[in-house]
Amino acid sequence: MGLDVEPPDPPELSFVDPNEYEDATIGTGTETDVDYRREELQEFLEDGAWEEAFSEWAADTDLTDEEYAIARDLELFAGFDFFWDDFADRVGYHAPGISEDWRERGYHPEIDSWGTVSAINAELTEFGQIVSVVLKEEYIDWEAEYEPPEDLPDFG
Repeated sequence: MGLDVEPPDPPELSFVDPNEYEDATIGTGTETDVDYRREELQEFLEDGAWEEAFSEWAADTDLTDEEYAIARDLELFAGFDFFWDDFADRVGYHAPGISEDWRERGYHPEIDSWGTVSAINAELTEFGQIVSVVLKEEYIDWEAEYEPPEDLPDFG
């Protein structure tokens, strides 16, 4: 299907411990002072990674123009978070979405079904994955620095 629209501005990344998200677990959970490299990721997003990923996503998305307009109206694209997951040597992300209580909260007058909510949430997750891949493959030139503890059992 695809969309022929201008990309929204990239999100402003700020410090949030990704382990606080319900859908993410980062590292071993024992780190106390982890560098998620958000400042560098922010620069990459602003230097073209966001627009590049958006163009790729928009060309293949199943979102309708109306669903995309809802996501824009709700400023969902500003709710993305990207962070370096050194343990997994990847760019992790948290995609925003419309909550399950959308009817009670009166989220948006054009949201009329679970299908619309599901489509928007699924496509935002897909977009976050594309941004993560573009960042890792085309912008990041650093290597993971995680080193496992020396006291791990030897199963060899």
